[in-house]
Amino acid sequence: MITVYLSHGLESGPGAFKVQTMKTLVEAHDECAAVVMDYRGMAEPEERLAHLLDTLASRHDDPARCIMVGSSLGGWVSAALSSTHPVLGCFLLAPAIGLPRYPQSCPRLQAEHSHIVHGWRDDVIPVDGVIDYARTQRLSLRLVDDDHRLHLSMPTILQDLGAFLDVCHSKALPLKDDL
Repeated sequence: MITVYLSHGLESGPGAFKVQTMKTLVEAHDECAAVVMDYRGMAEPEERLAHLLDTLASRHDDPARCIMVGSSLGGWVSAALSSTHPVLGCFLLAPAIGLPRYPQSCPRLQAEHSHIVHGWRDDVIPVDGVIDYARTQRLSLRLVDDDHRLHLSMPTILQDLGAFLDVCHSKALPLKDDL
């Protein structure tokens, strides 16, 4: 079983359209379980990261069998976790990368698989910084004609996420019980 952690953005929540739409896709995928994070009331990036780490530990999930999916600040949280805990995958939507007000503004991913979707018209997270981030780490990057919310690109996001889950599932290490 692969656990997919879904992290929402700063002004969003666990019931947001993107999170719930992706959760439905994850739950329909064989051998995947979804964990929707709730960061409401946590404005600081470090606080959200600590909450994600605590949740991972309390569930006894092995990061090597986890996929971090995050949007905006949730993308930064997912990337920051991956920088210290090698995960199976990081799927980032308009990640809050390269912003000077965030600690470790460009975390180095330690994910076996990674993919970023970002909008050309994003007026919150500059596209040039995300392009540089992807280029520096040689990460898969899809640029779409959309804004920060990426709502117009949900069909593309779901297609990419489905393919990403397939690749991660095919490459996941077997559990000890499976041997």
